[in-house]
Amino acid sequence: LFLLFGFFSHTDKYHCCKGSALRDWVEVESDSSNILKRPDLHRMMEMVAQKLRLMGGTVELVDIGEQELPDGQTLALPKVVTAKFGTDTNKHTVCVYGHVDVQPAKLEDGWATDPYNLTDINGNLYGRGASDNKAPVLAWIHAVEAYQTLNMELPVNVKFVIEGMEETGSNGLDAMILAQRDTFFSDVDYIIISDCGWLRNCYFYAEVEGPKQDLHSGVYGGTVIEPMTDLIGILDTLISPSGKILVPGIREAVAPLTDEEWKLYQDIQFDMDNYKNKIGVSQLMYSNKVDLLAHMWRYPTVSIHGIEGAFSDPGTKTVIPAKVTAKFSIRQVPNMDPAMVKKQVTDYLQSVFAKRKSPNKLKVTMVIGAKPWLADPQHPLYEAGKAAVKRVFDVDPDLIREGGTIPIAKTFEDVTGKSIIMMPIGGFDDGLHSQNEKISRYNYIEGTKLFIAYLYEVSQIKKTTV
Repeated sequence: LFLLFGFFSHTDKYHCCKGSALRDWVEVESDSSNILKRPDLHRMMEMVAQKLRLMGGTVELVDIGEQELPDGQTLALPKVVTAKFGTDTNKHTVCVYGHVDVQPAKLEDGWATDPYNLTDINGNLYGRGASDNKAPVLAWIHAVEAYQTLNMELPVNVKFVIEGMEETGSNGLDAMILAQRDTFFSDVDYIIISDCGWLRNCYFYAEVEGPKQDLHSGVYGGTVIEPMTDLIGILDTLISPSGKILVPGIREAVAPLTDEEWKLYQDIQFDMDNYKNKIGVSQLMYSNKVDLLAHMWRYPTVSIHGIEGAFSDPGTKTVIPAKVTAKFSIRQVPNMDPAMVKKQVTDYLQSVFAKRKSPNKLKVTMVIGAKPWLADPQHPLYEAGKAAVKRVFDVDPDLIREGGTIPIAKTFEDVTGKSIIMMPIGGFDDGLHSQNEKISRYNYIEGTKLFIAYLYEVSQIKKTTV
């Protein structure tokens, strides 16, 4: 391992190639939410496959079918890249999951640099997808490459599953995992997820429709019940100013906080003032560390993300929108059930809307419904993770929860029955899904060393503990 670490840290040629790969990947506008960018997404998957082929992996581009669009048309989904390195039955086999699609990004949204031109500023690498999730995927690939370059045998067999639709719900991946349960996944012992900034959400659209077309407020204002007014009115009933979810049944479904979990949060090193300053707010929702961490990691919350159909450009426009659609999500935690959350939210909003006695029409749709997932931190897989972190960083890691959307984690667990670990290398201030997303050069390089060490530590797990 010291030989690998030294090679990785000091070989300029290797770093040059590594940086070039991330630059090339970030350059591709692989936005899975924009159907006009679908050719870029297909190209991105081909680039991933070619990278793995050149390393000597057994690579397949798996067709996962088509995506049905709201207007009834269909569009080919990006193929899933699978690869495998090593077939030694005496070794453990790990499967690394990641994705290479990204969230939308435009310079005019407030980026300081071109989001699709990887830019190094003071040791931080800025670009859309740098942290979520292209650099982590490449870090795993570089970990395998490091062993290969030094002609060192991989301590475990390594498989990859890389998709291109994670940001929009991993369309088609559930069926692919089920179909390959007894083939590609049959010899997998452990699954490693490198996309760890985000975990589990139910994502909703609430659409209010009124007039047959947009109206001029100077002419029609005061004569119609405006869809925007209705929409803002019902959104205001989702969550209180103190953060309490007002939808009946949501809070009641949450697993109670145990004494052991409370102590876990209490022991975590977390600077609230630093956190507050990093995100640029003067006040947080909670004033003590345990409450803040618990509400960040293990309690549900409602976040309102935007309103489609509303005027949002610079300047003024005196319009009454005919149809507006709010987009909001509810973080899922144990023991919440997305199907029940869908019913609770839909029934509640329809009830609130009915009380307004509006002639407008409300339609509530859940577009992503991901089940919560929680691991056993006492599993040998996590002990290996702790050992790898200690070896590379000389610190003991904190074991945390996260809230967000990796839709496929629960499917991996339910379909394959394999143990799963989330292993991030990004920072909490990386700006995932936001402007100026970045990954620090330090995290990228040291994170790759972490993955190198982790492969070794996993190889030390006794077969009887699988």
